[in-house]
Amino acid sequence: MQKDFIKEYWEHQGKTHQDSHWASWGDNWIIDLEIENISSYIEDGCSVLDMGCGNGYSTFKQYERHNLKNIVGVDFAENMIATANENLKKHNLNNMRFEQGDVRQINFSDETFDVVYTTRVIINLPTWQEQQKAISECLRVTKKNGFVILSEGFWEPLVLLNSFRLLCGLEPLVEHDFNRYLKKTKLEAFIAELGYNYDINDFSSIYYLGSRLLRELVTDHENYEGFSNPINKIFADIQRNYKGGGFGVQQAFVIRK
Repeated sequence: MQKDFIKEYWEHQGKTHQDSHWASWGDNWIIDLEIENISSYIEDGCSVLDMGCGNGYSTFKQYERHNLKNIVGVDFAENMIATANENLKKHNLNNMRFEQGDVRQINFSDETFDVVYTTRVIINLPTWQEQQKAISECLRVTKKNGFVILSEGFWEPLVLLNSFRLLCGLEPLVEHDFNRYLKKTKLEAFIAELGYNYDINDFSSIYYLGSRLLRELVTDHENYEGFSNPINKIFADIQRNYKGGGFGVQQAFVIRK
């Protein structure tokens, strides 16, 4: 029941928003930061899997940034893949393709890709057991010495950010019904158990502190639609030059296979 509900939500998003970034999220600033962060681990000539690509918005951005051997986008929602393929026909790119698939059972052979990345994909799985299976699948299809980048939402930074919001008299931020944020402590233990080295890239803390706390204290944020408040751009620009703080709900675990 839960899995059907989640899939229905993303099918609706794909149908409603077509090729817009709104299909995956309205916060274009964090999406840009995600793209830039993941891009730093991709080199020209790589074979790349965007696992949970949505409508292909970020997949096309990564293609533009690199001279890739190939890039494949896979998503569970048929409507998302339909939009991605429509855009692909317009661009006529031979070394890019999109297909429907499940992160818990990736339809590629072992050690196919140099880089495999997810962006807010694992958190759509309703249990830790399924999340572990998805991570293992991403590792399976990654070549030795390649990277798996899990750019996901995490529970501990959300608790920290909400503690500061509470001190300032603001309502806490909550997970969406279709999300199950990862716990960093559990993920760290799981990766260590598998025997892999990893780094944690806290690429969004300053942006979150600005856009989810200070924005509501220093501006009349309700007068701005979506994420159009100009303070969001200011903190996204600051984020590009500075990192750290522990407030970034979106962080990246970068696993070296």
